[in-house]
Amino acid sequence: MVDEQRMAFLFDLDGTLVDSVYQHVLAWRAALEAIGIELSIWRIHRRIGMSGGLFLAALLRETGRTVTPEEVRRVQQVHAETYGQLLDQVRPLPGARALLEELTRLGIPWAIATSGRMESARKTVAILGLDPERIPLVTRDHVRHAKPDPDLFLAAAQLLRVDISEAIVVGDSVWDMLAARRARALSVGLLSGGYGAGELLEAGAYRVYEDPADLLRHLDEVGVRRPDSEWLVRDEEGTSEAGD
Repeated sequence: MVDEQRMAFLFDLDGTLVDSVYQHVLAWRAALEAIGIELSIWRIHRRIGMSGGLFLAALLRETGRTVTPEEVRRVQQVHAETYGQLLDQVRPLPGARALLEELTRLGIPWAIATSGRMESARKTVAILGLDPERIPLVTRDHVRHAKPDPDLFLAAAQLLRVDISEAIVVGDSVWDMLAARRARALSVGLLSGGYGAGELLEAGAYRVYEDPADLLRHLDEVGVRRPDSEWLVRDEEGTSEAGD
């Protein structure tokens, strides 16, 4: 049963909670070079966050190159291996752990929804100090289509048993914002993945913040109520009424 009035947060992973975007960029570059395709890093970065199929199709369109199914498997394999080698460089983004802890303290459910595969997502989530087996985690393996399709966020909302229209999607790329719009969820953009504020707002973001720490400081702007602030407001209102 879905709780239609319950707020929830649905987080992207790479570039939103962990500083891993550029490790993925380097891993994709190595993977493409393994089949003889050389692309500038900035071109790869612009596609990070899309589903793997769309990602590869978009990059191949820019090169005019076609690939065989065997080459696709080779690209996926080399990306996974290279990212694994770079994993020790990945760190949680500022405020990521504190943000999740605060939402948990307030009783606000949250989930992580990533276009990555479970194999790499498990390792990345562990960097946050979280057990991937004990948190709501939706990956490319669970849905038919990844971002910019809405499937991942819809599946995450369903996992939390909340109405998607009451959820807030937090992501760092235009693909997150587009997926949230198609899911009919409110979206919040973070600059920590390398996209500009203008790009995120144009793609549908309601607000844009620097990183998880910045969002944590401004939770009230996205409708999060803290018990202590509610009591403060009530006290002020009561004082005002008594003086009238």
